[in-house]
Amino acid sequence: MRNKEIIKKYSKKELTVVWKPKKCIHAGECVKALPQVYNPKERPWLKIDNATTDELKEQIMKCPSGALS
Repeated sequence: MRNKEIIKKYSKKELTVVWKPKKCIHAGECVKALPQVYNPKERPWLKIDNATTDELKEQIMKCPSGALS
């Protein structure tokens, strides 16, 4: 059986955030920058509507592993 990579997508009108859990190194930069969006204790853990598109783009650019795009 193949190890299929899980890819999660979270969308709002003008933006789709893609998360690749296998790439994540759990540095927590996303949680530190936008705790109102990223909460690993909740499901879904990513609430894209809790930040502006610009805030999300700025934070995603800082993801050290590239798990968020």
